[in-house]
This record gives sequence, structure tokens and C-alpha cells, in this order.
Amino acid sequence: MNGERMTDPIVRVEPIVLRIPFDDGGKGQGITPTKWTNLDIVLVRVETRDGVVGWGEGFGYMCQHATAMAVRDLVAPAVVGLDSKDPASVTLAAQKALALFGRYGVTMFAISGLDIALWDVAGKREGLSLARLIGGRKRDSIRAYASLVRYGDVERVQHFAAEAAALGYDEVKLHEVEPDTIGAGRRGAGAHARVTIDVNCQWDIAKIRAMLPVLRDNRIDWLEEPTFPPEDPAPWRMIAAEGIAVAAGENACTAVEFERLVPALDVVQPSVTKVGGVTEFLKVAEIARTAGKRMAPHSPYFGPGYWASLQLAAALPSFEVFEYLYVKPDAWCAAGAPLPVDGRLSIPDAPGLGFEPDPAVVRRYQVS
Repeated sequence: MNGERMTDPIVRVEPIVLRIPFDDGGKGQGITPTKWTNLDIVLVRVETRDGVVGWGEGFGYMCQHATAMAVRDLVAPAVVGLDSKDPASVTLAAQKALALFGRYGVTMFAISGLDIALWDVAGKREGLSLARLIGGRKRDSIRAYASLVRYGDVERVQHFAAEAAALGYDEVKLHEVEPDTIGAGRRGAGAHARVTIDVNCQWDIAKIRAMLPVLRDNRIDWLEEPTFPPEDPAPWRMIAAEGIAVAAGENACTAVEFERLVPALDVVQPSVTKVGGVTEFLKVAEIARTAGKRMAPHSPYFGPGYWASLQLAAALPSFEVFEYLYVKPDAWCAAGAPLPVDGRLSIPDAPGLGFEPDPAVVRRYQVS
């Protein structure tokens, strides 16, 4: 063919929105603007001229329609016709084409879904799991921690932390912000478990200083997104100087932003459905590795983002622990989802992500 590399152009990019109810044992209040009782999953389906179909996921909790619109109206027109055999180049082209619309929020959520799907295509084309495709499978399973929702109730926090510990989790994350519920989480998890806290940017320096005795008494391993705004790392080293590790990154997009934030962090938390997909995630992982920082990615997903995170965990020794959202969904959107057993997750080794949507679940929970 005159030395030219054969291409396989993208012919279709489409979003599919699922709304799957879940039960968390609480009131569904405290973190999101309105009651949170549904998993809003934005599947991104990419099809190539050769008929290969890949699946991705753009972050969609509470913003599913905006993310889906960005996939359909911004991402798809920018990338249809480009060569699917080079995911990184396609993702870069999408970022450049859509720079006018911002490099945060739903634009990057949509690009993330595209990129994950392209890597799924690449793995399927080669007959290799994503982990093997990006450098080799370093592990077959990974330790998981139970990421509890915010209950705001002492009895519920203690009950669910104890339940998670009884199921084999040796690490529990609380989303609690008051001394009594934080203490309840520690009692429930037990003396030997790791306990972390995510306050979702709700504290300031004065509040953190007041809470230091509580954090120390309960042996909190890390404090996640402690201050607002989350893109300002200035207070983080003051917190770390008090002996409390600082974790953040789930709301940072692209490796460019992580280059700025990582020096101030102890625990780096990229989110594959937000950061720009697998392509940007790998760049962030290298930044964290070079800086000698711990990496505990954000991964409370139940769609392709969950599978992609598992594949990244298999490939990257620096991926310390897997965040498992401790809720009970009505259904999983793919059959055979690997679930935690004794606090560990087995990692699939099928081509691509190992994800294929269950048509019956898609029909039941799809929303327009």
C-alpha cells in the first residue's frame, strides 16, 4: 500500500444515558445539590469503519444530559473521520477543536468517554486487554476500599462502616464532616482499619485547625479535597505539616493541571471519566510516579469507567487502592461485573476493557 499505514476511521460516536436507581441505606442527601438516589451513567459508543465497537463513559452524575449533549454535539463532529488506531491523537484533536468550550467540566467528561472507548476499540482490535496493551498486566487483583456516602447520622455511619469491615474491607472512606460521625466511622471500621475522609471542599483553614484533634484521635490516613476552591493547593502543605496527608485530583482535568497540583499533594486521585480518559490518566500516573507520590484514583463508577479503572490498576503498580462506591444498584449495565470479595477485586483479562453492555439493562434503564 505504498508504505502507508492502514487506517480505520471513526464513523459514529453516540451517547447512551442510563439512570439506574441505587440504595445506600441513607437519605441520599449531603453531597449533591439534590437528593442522590440514581446512578446517571453516560455510555459513549464508538464505531469504526471496520465494524469495531468500543465503549467509554463520561462522568454523568447529576449532569448526564449535559455530558451526553457534549458527546453528541461537540465531540462527535470533531472526531468522526479520524483514525481510530491512534487514540491519543484523536483525543488531542478533540481537545484542540473544543478548547473554546473549556478544558474542565462536561467538555472534558465527554472527551474522557471518547478516549476510553477508543482504547477499548484498540484492545479489541489487537485481542488484548487494555492493561496488556498499555504495558503489561502487573497484577490480577487489587485491594479495594469501601467509599461510604454521607449519612450525617452516628448510628448509620457506625453500622455501615462495621458492615464494610465485616465484608473484608481493611479501608473505609467517610464523607462525614462532624466529629461525632467521624468518630462513629472509626468505631465501626475498627481499630486496625485505615479510615480516610472526603469533605468535598467544604472546610476552610480555620475549620481544619479546629478539627485537627478529631483527625488525629481517629487516625485519619488522608483528608480529601479539604478546602475550596479545589484547584488552589496553597493550604495543602500547611495541612500536611500537621501530620495529615492531603488527597485530591478527582476534579482536575488533563495532565497539565496535575503538573501544577501534584507537588502539593500526598495522594493523587485522577478520575478516568473526568481527566481526559486513559490517555491523560497515563500521563498523570507518570507525573505522580516521578514525584514519588501515592496514587489512589477516583473510581466510584458502575459503567465502562469502572472497567477502565480496573485495567489501569492491572497495568500500573503505583495504583495503590481501588475506590468502590458502597451502594447497591438495581442492576449493573454489564453482565459479569467483578465485585469485591474480602475487600479485593479481580481484574478481567478480556480484550479491551472487558465491558459489554447488557441489552436488557440498557432497554430498561435508558433515558432520552
